[in-house]
Amino acid sequence: MAHLSQSILSVVARPRHLALFAVLAAAAIPSTADARIASYDGIWNVTFATTRGNCSSGYSVPFTVTGSRVSSAGGGRVSGTVNRGGAVAVQVSVGASHASGGGRLGGAAGAGSWRGIISGDQCSGTWQATRT
Repeated sequence: MAHLSQSILSVVARPRHLALFAVLAAAAIPSTADARIASYDGIWNVTFATTRGNCSSGYSVPFTVTGSRVSSAGGGRVSGTVNRGGAVAVQVSVGASHASGGGRLGGAAGAGSWRGIISGDQCSGTWQATRT
């Protein structure tokens, strides 16, 4: 056992081998940034409330988060991004209606604001999201 310990120690103690060992060890561990982005993955149910304009409130739309991308989980076109800290920016369009929004996701919930033209009316409001 002592011979094995000395053998490993002599390999690791050499500068060139130490550098290689450090690179391999770092590559084997996922970065914190990758882990945080992946932590938002899943389907999010987003409910919209109108605070300005003559648009209906209470619509829910499912979004999918995969890595740093936000997309539709059913109905309409959805595109957007979420960064490591949970800041999200999204564009949604259904027929002639379109809106953009931003906010923050964290854990299993999120919130933010939106604005757009819905059925010809200019509106804005807030949104709440829960991960399903």
